[in-house]
Amino acid sequence: MSQNPVSIGQVQCGKNLPLVFIAGPCVIESEELVLTTARRLAEIASKENLSLIFKCSFDKANRTSVDSFRGPGLERGLEILAKVKQETGLEVTTDIHEPCQAASAAEVCRILQIPAFLARQTDLLEAASKAAIKYEGVVNIKKPQFVAPEDCIHAVKKCEAFGLDRLMLTERGTTFGYGRLVNDLRCIPIMQQMGPPVIFDATHSVQTPGGKSTGGDREMIPFLARAAVACGCDGIFAETHPDPSQALSDGPNMLPLDDFTGFALQMQRFRDLFNEIGGASDIPSA
Repeated sequence: MSQNPVSIGQVQCGKNLPLVFIAGPCVIESEELVLTTARRLAEIASKENLSLIFKCSFDKANRTSVDSFRGPGLERGLEILAKVKQETGLEVTTDIHEPCQAASAAEVCRILQIPAFLARQTDLLEAASKAAIKYEGVVNIKKPQFVAPEDCIHAVKKCEAFGLDRLMLTERGTTFGYGRLVNDLRCIPIMQQMGPPVIFDATHSVQTPGGKSTGGDREMIPFLARAAVACGCDGIFAETHPDPSQALSDGPNMLPLDDFTGFALQMQRFRDLFNEIGGASDIPSA
């Protein structure tokens, strides 16, 4: 059975605990941008007493267009994420796309994120699980847009079969026709029955997939996030950028960095109320 709460370094995530925020730019555009954003997020987390993990991708391997910016790659990307960890004290996470990336990423990143499109790849889950065990990390599995929430149990059981009991699951929307995602918030309590804490991806949920580059509606982020916290999610995933209009990936669905403090404090107040009224007791047992 997966641990709940789960330890992410000094951060605890799970039932009856404060929210965990997973935040940072979509992709590593430059060392300067990443470090500037990470320092700002670390200051916010310290000042407001937030549990925060820094997120940024070294490679966006699932871009629609061959012309899309992908990032600096594994080696350089991990160097930059290691600097974030050293300079800010924040734990970091990134996504991996191939089994050969798992061990190197786990040396630096406390959480290995499995992209939604790859969550059924057994070899990737096996490599991530074994690397997380070796480096005392966590695997965060994003629910595929085309998979029912109850079917996430198969990914959980794969990781558990490989010996890993430190897992997280993330709801990030479900495909609804062409170019639209919807959130079925029943996903949160359904996936929580499987054991791991459940994170809500507030920014990818407002994407409008399709075309050469993905669009989105960032104005909808707080509405969906409030609903998810009210349904008991244990953390919020929110990509953020100093100037989303100039971002090289996923700009339309990223939260402006200047708005992050107000957003996070509002979400934490909702979580405090949820815990105060004993909302977690409403979650069905497996």
